[in-house]
Amino acid sequence: MAITAKQVKELRERTAAGMMDCKKALVESDGDIELAIESMRKSGSIKAAKKAGRIATQGIILAKISGNTALLMEVNCETDFVAMDKSFLAFANTVADVVLSSQVIDVAAINELAFDPQINVETARANLVAKIGENISLRRAKIVEGENIGAYVHSGKIGVVCLLKGGDAELAKDIAMHVAAAAPTYVNPEDVPVDVIEKEKEIQLQIAMDSGKPATIAEKMVSGRMAKFAGDVSLIGQAYIKDPSINVHALLESKGAEVESFIRFEVGEGIEKKKDDFAAEVAATLAAAGQ
Repeated sequence: MAITAKQVKELRERTAAGMMDCKKALVESDGDIELAIESMRKSGSIKAAKKAGRIATQGIILAKISGNTALLMEVNCETDFVAMDKSFLAFANTVADVVLSSQVIDVAAINELAFDPQINVETARANLVAKIGENISLRRAKIVEGENIGAYVHSGKIGVVCLLKGGDAELAKDIAMHVAAAAPTYVNPEDVPVDVIEKEKEIQLQIAMDSGKPATIAEKMVSGRMAKFAGDVSLIGQAYIKDPSINVHALLESKGAEVESFIRFEVGEGIEKKKDDFAAEVAATLAAAGQ
């Protein structure tokens, strides 16, 4: 029996499953929508698809190193409870091993990689969603290659990979730990973009003038602050967390090393969390009821 676009559309609306999943289920049920729904419920694919719209802002950061290659990866779930679940952690670690081995970092492409000899990553994810009852998603992955790589993960929530020129793996790990704690945005003060500097200068100037300082005095005050600002947001200008009497630049210089780059992931950063608007919800309910 030929499956029509109308049938696929109806099944999608009733199940929230993907188009190809709907078409496959309809083909297998010979166009019987109710039978297709029953089949999808038994396989767990409907449950997985319905969860896909829920926001996953919890999860875990993983860092793995193999030779001169390091991986930093984030896998999300909805609650901190699931982030500690053995099945979730096993899934995330297996995916990390697959990504590090393949060096594929595009999420869509990762989902197509073999999770084990029987299923791909996406199928394993959907199966886990059906088992746990929460949305789970692979958010991002980065690969770094170099001679001296250090990685550090703090409580599974913040992860850093740092690449050094010179130094050694121990120093690279110490710098990664510093980045995790101090959260610099740039490596060097000169890396801070001009527009960022100008925006901060504008803010500081307004603060100084609002405090009653004349414009000429405010300008001088702000000029001194801007050098400190560039140092505070850059890695090498920050006071070293293990020894605040020196900055990171002095530490690196004493070891004959330079930071080439770093990557810092924090669980859920940048994900817009859904905010429930109770008043809007009540208004919508009343409108739907014709009141």
